[in-house]
Amino acid sequence: MQQIAQTATNAFNTSQHKIKANIIFFSNDAYKQKIQIAMGANTPPDLIYGWGGGILKTYVDAHKVIPLDTFLKANPAYKNKFFPSVWGNVTINGHIYGVPEGGGTQPEFLFYNKDIFKQYDLPVPATWNQLINDVKALKNHGVIPIALGARDEWPDLMWLMYLTDRIGGPSVFNGIIANKPNAWDNPAIIKAVQMIQQLVKMGAFEPGYSGVSADSNEDQALLYSGRAAMLLQGSWIYPTLQQAAPQFTANQLGWTMFPSVPGGKGNPADLMGNISTYYYISSTSKYPWADETYLKDVVLNSYMVNQELKNGVVPPVKGLGAKVRNQPDGRFLYYAYTQAEKAPVFVTGWDQLLPPQEAQTLLQDLSSVFLLKMTPQQFVQSMNSSMPRS
Repeated sequence: MQQIAQTATNAFNTSQHKIKANIIFFSNDAYKQKIQIAMGANTPPDLIYGWGGGILKTYVDAHKVIPLDTFLKANPAYKNKFFPSVWGNVTINGHIYGVPEGGGTQPEFLFYNKDIFKQYDLPVPATWNQLINDVKALKNHGVIPIALGARDEWPDLMWLMYLTDRIGGPSVFNGIIANKPNAWDNPAIIKAVQMIQQLVKMGAFEPGYSGVSADSNEDQALLYSGRAAMLLQGSWIYPTLQQAAPQFTANQLGWTMFPSVPGGKGNPADLMGNISTYYYISSTSKYPWADETYLKDVVLNSYMVNQELKNGVVPPVKGLGAKVRNQPDGRFLYYAYTQAEKAPVFVTGWDQLLPPQEAQTLLQDLSSVFLLKMTPQQFVQSMNSSMPRS
């Protein structure tokens, strides 16, 4: 991805007489530390890389970034080439502050071992009841039903996000992100936590799941080794699965949407995951017109889109179905792309969208939920207390 971005930028610099763009690359954690310091010192780069949501809102509230409505209105073809769902994460108070950066769209799916399901004649779970029945059957056969890398906390969040959406629809989290009083104390949240703890009490996850790391791909190893039958994870794990277990990935790996919940208000086509990463324009930039030119001409231009597809990255750009299908990993990439393109709602991780302190409390409390150290009522009370006070 670095090479693709650098090559596109070099071509842009060659074509320009008045503009020169320079990219500096960082690893994830190093970047987060660097940008925090730079923003605090009011010395940010012209273009700021980010994930939208709560951290972006802090920039907006502090007047650190500029709205892009005029730029996007003047360039409708540029705006309309992206999935409509990308704009939700960067829309604050009715204004758009970011554009897709090109890191790819990464839905979260329920991955499964096709051989295990075939061996025990189990249906791939399309509903919550089917999932519960599969868990019971797998337990009876001595197979770990679901792998979970709970040591890193963020994998726990996928379960809460999907269940909350399937039960109560997107309005539940919209109330939370809007900071409505006691928004966490919602029946859908309480029921979601109860259903998570139902899985825990059934022994759905591997013994010692709180010590298993998703960051180190230990949850993936449980799946491809045949010890676990299912894994809820993002599409970003596909390349690492290929590298670690190419035969399994080619022949035994299956994937499906998160199950629906009977009587729930959420659309079964709603997705959780990473719809996109973004660029914002700093309010300290002396030449915002140059920044806008770079965004329009370079970011996810035809060269970048084609190169990303060749490297198994699916950008949130409309009309790529045929190109995606023809890639070497086209079967999986096409599924991920079409599900993302048609998703009525595509929500980025709540820990990215919420204000930092509330997000930190969420991950810590949810870990306690999975360890049965916190009841659903205690969870919602704690989360309500963590919400920013107006």
